[in-house]
Amino acid sequence: MSGWRRDVGLYSRLAGFLFVLSACTTNTPPIEAPPPAPDIPATIRPEEMVGRWGYGSFHNEGDRKRTEAAARGQCGQPVVINKGPGGGVMMYLADSAQLQELYLKGSAGGRNYVGPPGPAGGPQDREFVSFDGRTMVLRWLNPEVQTRYGIGVYVRCGAEGASRKTVKQQ
Repeated sequence: MSGWRRDVGLYSRLAGFLFVLSACTTNTPPIEAPPPAPDIPATIRPEEMVGRWGYGSFHNEGDRKRTEAAARGQCGQPVVINKGPGGGVMMYLADSAQLQELYLKGSAGGRNYVGPPGPAGGPQDREFVSFDGRTMVLRWLNPEVQTRYGIGVYVRCGAEGASRKTVKQQ
């Protein structure tokens, strides 16, 4: 009989220990996720992108000037960028035949991006390499897409849009 009592005592102590242990693990305060970083506005406004653009692309930086000249020649069949209903711009994503509203995004480093909703610098975003109001150069952030499409050069067609750089007349 003493063996049976010993076993019951052991099991009782074990159950009490597990009960106390479980109370310790369930009373820990929940760890709160840090708040999302505030959206940083882009320094380029959607209105500055709206218009008709000749388009070309290059893979080697040495081809950029030639590609800009070729893009000017594409104004007979321009890429049209319109303002989107939500304040973005209507453009195509890689491998998509459907226009989508893309948004301009800024970053803490001062860079500008255009892409679907989400944080700046996402995998479907394009980074503004340069933009002066007349010429816009965009680089895909996804390396695989960048390999296929290259760096896009948009040259504004017609007289719409003013250059962002002001040249002093003498």
